[in-house]
Amino acid sequence: MQSKQQGRLLLHYETHLLDPKAEWVVFIHGAGGSIVTWKYQVDAFKPFFNLLLLDLRDHGKSKNIEPAYEEYNFDIVTSDVLKVIDHLQIKRAHFLSVSLGSVVLQKLDELRPELVNKMIMAGGVFRATFTIKLFVHSAKFLNHFLPYRAIYNLFSWVVLPRRNHRRSRRMFRMQSQKLSPKEYLKWVGLYKDFFRLLRQFFNRELRNLSLVVMGDQDHVFFNAAKRFAQTHQRAQLVIVEKCGHVCNIEQYETFNRTALAFLLGSRPEELHAPTSLET
Repeated sequence: MQSKQQGRLLLHYETHLLDPKAEWVVFIHGAGGSIVTWKYQVDAFKPFFNLLLLDLRDHGKSKNIEPAYEEYNFDIVTSDVLKVIDHLQIKRAHFLSVSLGSVVLQKLDELRPELVNKMIMAGGVFRATFTIKLFVHSAKFLNHFLPYRAIYNLFSWVVLPRRNHRRSRRMFRMQSQKLSPKEYLKWVGLYKDFFRLLRQFFNRELRNLSLVVMGDQDHVFFNAAKRFAQTHQRAQLVIVEKCGHVCNIEQYETFNRTALAFLLGSRPEELHAPTSLET
């Protein structure tokens, strides 16, 4: 394993190298997450691929990244990821994202389509539904009255309300504590670009084979993900039963088998996991 930070010009990242000729998998976490989001994937994936895991700007150990910006947009966030990929001279890779990372991944695919092989979007965000808009605008309003950690705790209960979501909820809260109040406000400020990109990407043609993995208890994001998969011929939806939003943590063994089968070219009927599949 290798861990580096080139001054403050690159995001903090880790690599797990299998072989120079092996395919790469790049992992993109969601808002409030970090490399730790993928703690249950590393050992399962590294016997098959070279792995790149990174902390997005302000998250985890990616602090004081230059150049600094007063406000963020998805061009900035995606450029950060591409700088690391180019630094490592990765020419083509599979990509695995979770939650808001699915928007970063689709933006990356728009900017550098030659870089992207297969895409996996776990707990993906695909439409600016009424509930999502309510979350965003509530966060802006509550900033005037509550510390941002209290807001994160509140929304973690809303998105992950059940007892079987506890591990995901706890990990999300622990990782989000590494954001400062100023950094948190910059990420909340992404909402205009976020809504615009969701409208743009929903009907944009997918050129890559894509897997959307959703928990059937993901009450905020599930329906939009199902419609997204139905809209795109190259997208397959896998539903993990009795599972919430962060399926790569809550049911990581099922998720790992499903994702690896997709990347390695196994047939869906070969998956011995409690999932239901839709195309």
